[in-house]
Amino acid sequence: MRLATFNLLHGRSVDDQRVDEGRLRAAIRSLDADVLCLQEVDCWQPRSHRSHMTRVVAEAMEADFWRFEPTLMGIPGGAWRGREGGADLGAVLGHSSAHAQTRAAQPTEAAYGLGLVSRAPVDSWRVLALPAAPLRSPVLMPGTGRPMLLTDEPRAALAAMLSTPDGPLTVVCTHLSFVPGWNAWQLRRLISGVADLPDPLVVLGDLNLPGPLPRLLTGWRQLARVATYPAWRPRVQFDHALARGGSWTRHSVDAVRLPISDHRALVVDATLSAARHG
Repeated sequence: MRLATFNLLHGRSVDDQRVDEGRLRAAIRSLDADVLCLQEVDCWQPRSHRSHMTRVVAEAMEADFWRFEPTLMGIPGGAWRGREGGADLGAVLGHSSAHAQTRAAQPTEAAYGLGLVSRAPVDSWRVLALPAAPLRSPVLMPGTGRPMLLTDEPRAALAAMLSTPDGPLTVVCTHLSFVPGWNAWQLRRLISGVADLPDPLVVLGDLNLPGPLPRLLTGWRQLARVATYPAWRPRVQFDHALARGGSWTRHSVDAVRLPISDHRALVVDATLSAARHG
């Protein structure tokens, strides 16, 4: 199967600063992923033409199973607020159909967050809240190379329990803080929050942690070692695929430059053995 993670930068090109839904669809089709985790995803935002980006991605993948999970509500530059006031969302959401869960999860106002899209059926979902860092921190602005002092935002992890042709698989999508140290704390909290979920399990996402650090923090297998940021001249790997349990045969790894975003998409082609491992 082909696993991928992609920080969308809400579908914006760093070359012409435009957001174009057709460009997004073409980019996603070119990845041909079976499971795709998305970060910096817009839903009903004016800046992205009020597109429901996770649904657009699912249509481009011809995938029936998907979910958007907001971490922020409102419009950038306006009254951003955390989902449900930052309440802990770490609960299994039942075993009803993935289609019903998807419809129930959709916001009715502008939002921003994570998306997970799968061609394989989703049996159940889990969401874990990851609080924002308490202090502002400098971050390089996409396409400018200039730092700006920013306030961190609430984060989350979205997990899906899948039935794949290779057997059951748990996939966790996340986007961790850009604040050094705080992102490491969030990763440890994530690891604790998914401890009871079934193996094999893969975490896919923009961890804002470089190179081998996620593997050292978790002790899990790192399925990909390739630079993913910045897209035009990658120097560091922020986007990762970490595996717990299972027996994986990795066939290829690629950091794919697409006409949108300041990140490259991380793509891993791998086979998971039918045997399950704890």
